[in-house]
Amino acid sequence: MIGYDCGEQCGRRTGSFARSSCLLKQTSMLIPKRSTMATTAYEEMRNFWARNRKLNRPLSPFLTVYKPHLAMMTSLTHRVTGVVMQVALTGGSIILLCLPGDFRQNLEYVRQLSLGPIIIIAFKYILAFPVVYHFLNGIRHLAWDAGYGFSLKTLYKSGYFVMALTAVITTYFVFGIKCNAL
Repeated sequence: MIGYDCGEQCGRRTGSFARSSCLLKQTSMLIPKRSTMATTAYEEMRNFWARNRKLNRPLSPFLTVYKPHLAMMTSLTHRVTGVVMQVALTGGSIILLCLPGDFRQNLEYVRQLSLGPIIIIAFKYILAFPVVYHFLNGIRHLAWDAGYGFSLKTLYKSGYFVMALTAVITTYFVFGIKCNAL
């Protein structure tokens, strides 16, 4: 037989699997050993939080402890526009699937509502802004991924440029593109 004779002679080496002790007798791997350190990680963690509570430190810093700056706001806006677009696309798709009739009938129904031009323009801005901003700021993020634009001066210039270009392109989408041109 190849292997160990795990009888009374467990420590004896036999066969091709020569080890110093029997594998079946090695239960020490399953039983946790007591640490020889003075304190455990749990005790250290408990001491850390007790000291922070005693010093009246907050548990975790949040947005209120930071002074908002351009990079912070553009990053936050980029994330929010991405989430808003995903929720709007998913929700709009589900709603359109559940509505009776086809797209032309539903579009005609919206036209019959006779919404004022202010409401229509505002709705166009609400639809166009996230797409344009997320696209332009995504290009900015790709430049960062390539290692460009990390100096503070360049960071602010590119941030203001993205915001200005977003305003211009969004306004063009709202007023410049006519429905009959499509």
